[in-house]
Amino acid sequence: MKVEEVLLLVIDIGTSAFKSALYSFQGECLAAAAIPLSIVSQDGCHEAESGQWLRAFEVCCRRLGPLGAVEALVISGNGPSLVPVTGEPAGGGRLRLEAASARLWLDRRAEEEAAGVSAVMGDFVDAGFFLPKALRIKNREPKLYEKTRAFLSCPEYLACALTGEARTVFPSEGFDRWYWNREILEKLGLAPEKFPPFIAPGEIVGTLLPGTAAFLGCSKPAPVIAGGPDFFAAILGSGAVRPGDACDRSGSSEGINVCTEKRISDPRLMSYGHPVKPYWNLSGIVSTTGKAIDWLMAALGLPAGAYEEFFSLAAEAAPGSGGLVFLPYLAGERAPLWDSKARGVFMGLGLDTGRAELARSAAEGICCAIRDVIAVMEEAGAPVRKLRASGGPAASSFLNQLKADISGCEVLAPAARSAELLGNLCTGAAALGKYASAGEAAAALVKVEQTYQPDEKKAALYKRLFAEYRELYGSLKNHFAARF
Repeated sequence: MKVEEVLLLVIDIGTSAFKSALYSFQGECLAAAAIPLSIVSQDGCHEAESGQWLRAFEVCCRRLGPLGAVEALVISGNGPSLVPVTGEPAGGGRLRLEAASARLWLDRRAEEEAAGVSAVMGDFVDAGFFLPKALRIKNREPKLYEKTRAFLSCPEYLACALTGEARTVFPSEGFDRWYWNREILEKLGLAPEKFPPFIAPGEIVGTLLPGTAAFLGCSKPAPVIAGGPDFFAAILGSGAVRPGDACDRSGSSEGINVCTEKRISDPRLMSYGHPVKPYWNLSGIVSTTGKAIDWLMAALGLPAGAYEEFFSLAAEAAPGSGGLVFLPYLAGERAPLWDSKARGVFMGLGLDTGRAELARSAAEGICCAIRDVIAVMEEAGAPVRKLRASGGPAASSFLNQLKADISGCEVLAPAARSAELLGNLCTGAAALGKYASAGEAAAALVKVEQTYQPDEKKAALYKRLFAEYRELYGSLKNHFAARF
């Protein structure tokens, strides 16, 4: 690696991994490092120790090598995850910023509070979003609420530790429903001073604290630029910047984001400004896709992270998995159902069901969940032309082809697997004037490695499977509501 080539340090805080890379403005990845992360899931609680993100950042910086030529940092991360920050940035060498455990996007305990927030907002707000979580802390953990100096997301927390500046990244027009203003906070009895001022993706949070810059080996206190939520970065990094193009951001969960020419409103989906103006983004998030695979891998005795082995096992079973149908609702479901009571189901188990059928059925169920979102998008008037895969699962040819077969969409696998990191490069390059816009940067920097076409011979089979998938949830919906 030539040190003089290093210009941007990009970071994305995922649910299961902290990812980082050094990029040139020509799109060359000069070094990359990732650190596994842990979460605590018990009795509906899904939390993460916030300090692990600071430690992971330090480890990644050491692994990336000399940082003397870093011109700027760009940070994105998972969400909506809420970090109650209780301390002040240390400002010295090692990163320190006291905070309570983060309430992750998976955590849906705040259902009662979500009902109250929805009433005040005049629109549905899911329990997984920021305000219900903050209100739950106020109502049920008053001591923590009083100690909290600022409520931040995970990338905002890291940026605050690096710069000393607390800022909330408001992604784009149309997000009002999931954020706040002073009037909303006062109606909910939440202290406005605990909710930092808004900035937009591409704006500067602050510059590295001098002691922190010296500790990291940076030659100057470089600016820290807001990358925004991970899905926002992934839209750019996948190249889904034209109407009809959709980003399939895969990982622990799955986000389908299609670019539209105008705003489309549908209560089953989310609509907000696209990173490339004047377009809009129509979004549907499937809660547990990669998480469902991780769960089944553990149940089948496969080593953690052995995804190639899992998909090889799944490929041994015939399409349709011998009549098995899987609902991947292991932590409730978001789009298009918005049902926190939904649960995972295998239907059609028989004495001839083996490990391969279970594995393939899980993969097919995940793809049916994706098709469910796409079907609703098309019902709402947003046809999906191309599905641009991203994330770790995009490395699987088996899964990419299965997504194409079940969704009926052409699937494009990019050369760069981490769309979030590449999207942060696009954001940072535009913010520093290297490109006229983040969209122009994406058009120049995103490369497609392989294209997968739907197999027409399997279309009828998967049409029946998808109909069974939808029918199965419909038949169990009331049972879920009564039991959980």
